[in-house]
Amino acid sequence: MDELDLALVNALQHDPRAPWSRLARPLGVDAATLSRRWARLSAAGEAWVTCYAGPSQVPYAAFALVEVGCVPGEHERIAARIARDPLSISVEQTTGNRDLLLTVSGLSVAHIGTYVLERIGKIDGVTFTRTHLCHRLYTEGSRWRLDSLSQDQRRDLMGHRGGRGDGPDHEPGKLRDDEVNVMVALGADGRRSVASLAAGLGMSEARVRRALTGMISSARAVLRCEVAHRLTGWNVTGMLWLDVPPARRDDVATVLSGMREVRLVCSVFGRANLMANIWGHGLEDLAAFQTRIAARFPEIGIVEQSVTLKWVKRMGRLVDEQGRSIGQVTMDIRGNHA
Repeated sequence: MDELDLALVNALQHDPRAPWSRLARPLGVDAATLSRRWARLSAAGEAWVTCYAGPSQVPYAAFALVEVGCVPGEHERIAARIARDPLSISVEQTTGNRDLLLTVSGLSVAHIGTYVLERIGKIDGVTFTRTHLCHRLYTEGSRWRLDSLSQDQRRDLMGHRGGRGDGPDHEPGKLRDDEVNVMVALGADGRRSVASLAAGLGMSEARVRRALTGMISSARAVLRCEVAHRLTGWNVTGMLWLDVPPARRDDVATVLSGMREVRLVCSVFGRANLMANIWGHGLEDLAAFQTRIAARFPEIGIVEQSVTLKWVKRMGRLVDEQGRSIGQVTMDIRGNHA
């Protein structure tokens, strides 16, 4: 990916549905060039825009990180099977005390429990499952940036940016049914036009526009411009498992959420009560990050640091070894996914 590719992705991370005409001045090229660039990037699976429920929806549904053990030699087959299921929105092959790490969403704790025990646990070759239920998302991938833009370019973009809820503390209530329908339709293509959404959903354009504006501005749903991470130099990803004194959890999570390498911070139930997803350019970055955290917060325990050997699926997208999108699985937990 060249500098304009990276700048375009970075601009769309700030405003995923921005018209090309709005991005032309900050990026210094015409709208037609940006449109062609994006068409090429998205067709190659190198970048895409998706949509999903925001952190404020955790109290109304359920979210968990699930460790899975596999019989030796069977993890590829098992990972591929799990990746086809919409409830496992991300699937990683990882180091440490598990073979796979799943990000799972469900309608309720009971829904996730049934899914893990009855579907994941009964797959031939699965040796164990271990579930970490999340009770707060402090930050997630839609807030992470490439930082390929200059300060002036970012200022120009932010000055023309529409209402998009980036704040961490929105409490707007549960997504309405019409908003969920729009959100699910945007999961495959977050830049899909209002006219196309209306035709596909059997809704008026005005209703689609109201639902889209309302759920994004309130952060009930988030848009996310994603990129094939290894094509941008972020070659290594991993998870930090932390044991934090409960009275310090929010403070530690807030600091972690503002750090450059961090993509996800969530509190979970268990010995490791805070988990952070880290991206780095090499293994030494992950080791250095662990050292910095230990020095800054000597009161916390680092239970484990695992490294992702291979992403199989990331937020509904099947990906190759470079992180390119090679397929999409609809992220809709309402239906029957048996």
